[in-house]
Amino acid sequence: MTIAAWAAPKARSALEPFSYEAAPLEAGDVEIRISHCGICHSDLHLINNDWGSSRYPLVPGHEIVGTVARAGMAVTHLKPGQRVGVGWQRYSCGECEYCRRGEDNFCGRRQDTCVGHHGGFASAIVTPACQAFPIPEALDSAAAAPLLCAGITVFSPLKRHGVGPGTRVGVIGIGGLGHLGLQFAAKLGAEVTAISSSPDKEADARRLGASGFLDTSAAGAVQKARASLDFILSTVYVDLPWSDYLRMLRPNGKLCFVAAPPSGLGLSAGALISGQRTLVGSGIGGSAMIKEMLVFAAGHGVTARVETRPMAEVNGAVQRAARNQARYRMVLVNPA
Repeated sequence: MTIAAWAAPKARSALEPFSYEAAPLEAGDVEIRISHCGICHSDLHLINNDWGSSRYPLVPGHEIVGTVARAGMAVTHLKPGQRVGVGWQRYSCGECEYCRRGEDNFCGRRQDTCVGHHGGFASAIVTPACQAFPIPEALDSAAAAPLLCAGITVFSPLKRHGVGPGTRVGVIGIGGLGHLGLQFAAKLGAEVTAISSSPDKEADARRLGASGFLDTSAAGAVQKARASLDFILSTVYVDLPWSDYLRMLRPNGKLCFVAAPPSGLGLSAGALISGQRTLVGSGIGGSAMIKEMLVFAAGHGVTARVETRPMAEVNGAVQRAARNQARYRMVLVNPA
């Protein structure tokens, strides 16, 4: 089967029309006709080979929603015609210690959707069914696509670290990750403060579930917020005075990074010791957590705020994402 796609022929290049022959459908695979694919900042890193792992021609895309066209003979949880989603990870072995305890995102044999494989900026994909997930009917396809990466990236640490009623949560950054973090934290029952240097985003942040807004561009604002939060989720790829942000935590509070600052953290141990505070990081979640996240999102009205573009306008959409102009995620759409 020939798949039409858009690929980067080399690092830091525009994407070009590209076609390739899909691998034969194995017993545990599904063929998915792609209707929507989100654009994640990880796709930009792959296009530019920022991580040194890209192979060209490279077809990005790992926030995939589409319909099962064919299912291998060993696939029992999906059927043709069913709407499904695929995120960053495409395969886990199902046998190792991590897979057995539901943390298949740590599987030593894991495979990623568009690292060493062609991704979702395409008409279709043939991929292992073990990491393809049914999309609840209540979720719109375009708004659901970013949940497969951005959504699970913020939902997973909130759940893992016990965010819920009685918890005071701060979310740094109101962007592709942060706007979902605000929604999930609020729907989990936390008291949520949006933390941003863009005061014009306050109204949006409150619509997304924030009950408070901390404008870090205001003089002394961060210092005044000391010891006010139990959990801070940082979704920004910028350098900030992290010792000051640590001190915004109450005793036993946690500062969690789901995006990596470019220059490290530059922290002194004293900021951790004085309030018995904790630094943590988090990536995507395992398949059990992804299923839980999709059901939770459908039941609580959590959706990505998206701008859609036809797949053929991929380069303009990629540039808009790269310039942080989207409010808040770009999603590519294939013709019906």
